[in-house]
Order: sequence, then C-alpha cells, then structure tokens
Amino acid sequence: MRSELLDRVLSLLPRRRGPLEPPLSERCAQDLALLGEMLGDYPRRGGKGLRSELLLASARAHGAGRDPARWEAALWLAAGLELFQNWVLIHDDIEDDSEERRGRPALHRLHGVPLAINAGDALHASMWAAVHRAGVPGGMEAFLEMVWRTAEGQHLDLAWVEHRRWDLTEADYLEMVRLKTARYTVVVPLHLGALAAGVTPDGRFLAAGLRLGTAFQIRDDVLNLSGDAAKYGKEIGGDLWEGKRTLIVLHWLAHAPQDQQATFLDQMRRDRADKDAGAIAEIHRWLLEGGSVDYAQAYADAQAAEGLELLAGALADAPDQAAARELLNTVRELATREA
Repeated sequence: MRSELLDRVLSLLPRRRGPLEPPLSERCAQDLALLGEMLGDYPRRGGKGLRSELLLASARAHGAGRDPARWEAALWLAAGLELFQNWVLIHDDIEDDSEERRGRPALHRLHGVPLAINAGDALHASMWAAVHRAGVPGGMEAFLEMVWRTAEGQHLDLAWVEHRRWDLTEADYLEMVRLKTARYTVVVPLHLGALAAGVTPDGRFLAAGLRLGTAFQIRDDVLNLSGDAAKYGKEIGGDLWEGKRTLIVLHWLAHAPQDQQATFLDQMRRDRADKDAGAIAEIHRWLLEGGSVDYAQAYADAQAAEGLELLAGALADAPDQAAARELLNTVRELATREA
C-alpha cells in the first residue's frame, strides 16, 4: 500500500510541459528539474504513513473495502493526507530550524530556505488536487478544517518560541497539541475514512481522536529525549535545541531546583546557534533523571486507554468488524509506538 500511495502522490506532481507550450531554455529546464527532485524528496524518504494508514483502516471498517469506487476515493484522500504531511514537514523544519528529517538533512539544509518554502507551497497545491480527484462529499471541508486547526496549533508552538514564553502551564501545552497534532493525526483520518465510505462520522471520533493524538505527540516528545536515533528518524534532543515546549519540560520546570531552572532558561533564551552544547547535554540528563519523562509517559498511557475505549464504542456497529479490530490495533500502535 505504501508503494501505491507513493505512486499516486508522485502522479500529482508537476509534469513536463505539453507539446503545445513553448520549449524551455536549457538553463530553465535544468533548474525546473531540481524543483521536481525537491517535490519528490520527502515523499520518497518514506516515513511510516501512520495517518494515511489510519484513514484507510477507517474506510475499510466503514465498508469502503467492499466497494471499488469508494475504495478508490479513499486512496486519493490518503494520498492527499500524505501530501499534507510532507508539505507541512518542509515548512515545519524551516520554522523549527531543524537539522534532519527521516534520517537525512532537512530539505532547507540541502537547498536553502527560499527553495524549500517554494517546494512546500507546490506540494500544498498538489494536496488539493488529490482531494479533488477523490470527489468525496465533505472531504474538502474536512481538509480545510485540518489545515486551519493545524495552523492554529503551529502558531501557538512557534509564538511561544519566538516570544521566549516559559510562563506556560501543562494545560497550555495540551491545548496546543490538540490543535496541532491530534486533529490531523487521528481525528481527521477517522472522519475521512468514514466519509469515503459514504458514512456519517461517529460523534465520538473527536473525543477519541483528541486523546489518542495527544498520546501520540507526548510519546513523540518522550522518544525525542530517550529514543533510538536509528529508528526515530529525527535528531535526538532536537526539541531542546529548538526550544520546544513539551509536557516533560513544563512538568520538570515546576519541580526543578532553582539553579537548574536558571541554567535551562538561560539556554532557552538563546537561538539554536548560540546554545552551549555542554549545557544542553546536562539539561538533557536532568530531564531524563528527574522523573518528568515517566510522568509524561504515564499521562500518555492514560490518554491512550481512554481514547481506545471511546473508539471501540464508536466502532461497535461498524459494517466490517474485522477491519474495525485492525483499526483499533493501528491506533494502539500509534499511541504506544517505540519509534
């Protein structure tokens, strides 16, 4: 399925000019060939495809797998979700000044910020082409809601970094995560799968998805500090270098000794290039040893359990119960993943 979705994604990227269009100069042709390479870069790097997998599992549970036309529509929506993920990641890596993505240098590290922004914009347009190709009633509206809510969450995340805000509560972090991550990671894929099958999404998907998506993000925060770099695909400790507000850090700040708090806040006032590697390594150790990682993981486990219970109830009468069980297993793995 990953190969089929990649083929669909790549089929929506800009193609060579048609025979009736004026030919390009050799210089322009070469430069546009680079754009084509950049557009396919993140999609070809792979990734786990968790969100598109969840969408397709939802579509099967709601009966789309028994109808070739509806399954075809689900596949196009899944391709659209993959395109969304990739253009957002290109922009996110720039906004966070990230070094790596999926084990390789981030796109802006390879080609510069202006070209990477432009590539992300082009993938954004291709996302709408996939949604249009799907032709699912309600699909366009679901994607619009997803883009808006993700942008709101990203704004909160970026604004806190830009304004050096650390007077935040755990509730602030959780609200940001529900907007930025939980909706497009779980809520919207569940909704889109039902819509592709021609079914009205169950009202419990929202509450279930917010809890499961929150568990997913907190687990990602945990892995950023304690994961296996070879499996994680991103820079271990990158959240500290980027000054990310996480449940782990906010809990630790509320309980850490004043001298450690002072060291932490001094480093977080600095841009990435001005941070001290030794101090960041020491802060990393404090976070691992201070109990806040375990606290965050326990919170994530509780959110995952609540979300799974709600989702199981929402799927109790789904047309394809075998697929519904597969869907529950998918989200369980999503919220408790090891990398």
